[in-house]
Amino acid sequence: MNPADEILDIVDEHDQVVGQYPRGRAYAEGLRHRCVFIQARDPEGRIFVHRRTPTKLVFPSLYDMFVGGVVGAGEPYDTAALREAEEELGVTGLPHPEYLFKFLYDDGAGRTWWSAVYEVRCALPVLPQAEEVAWHGFLPEEEVERRLAEWEWVPDGLAAYERLKAYRAGV
Repeated sequence: MNPADEILDIVDEHDQVVGQYPRGRAYAEGLRHRCVFIQARDPEGRIFVHRRTPTKLVFPSLYDMFVGGVVGAGEPYDTAALREAEEELGVTGLPHPEYLFKFLYDDGAGRTWWSAVYEVRCALPVLPQAEEVAWHGFLPEEEVERRLAEWEWVPDGLAAYERLKAYRAGV
């Protein structure tokens, strides 16, 4: 199936379902939907970072420190988190990602989605999907911090990362 044809729940400012539309229409019309962000770390605590392929519908060729994606119509956030993490990392048998928090991402320019943030440890060798991931690596957090000013990052992932740092700091 073409990703643009995937049916998504359209939600309001309180994350209540108000309709269902194909992903392509949701993106084109700026309809609020649901996404999951999973920070994957290896056994040494390094963060999985990747650059998206140029064919992605949203934020092509940008870097991200999360794996994840849209939540399908009727799909619980937790189910989507495991599905997306396994798909993007190219693994099976991943432990269930741990839910941390949820926030409403809105860039003020028609891109808005409820974003559930998770974390997971991945001790398995990864083989990311070639159609989703152009480059990947597990980077120490200090290097991720250094690269924030050097690489162009997906804005929603950057927003999730800043919120995750505040969450971990107890702010």
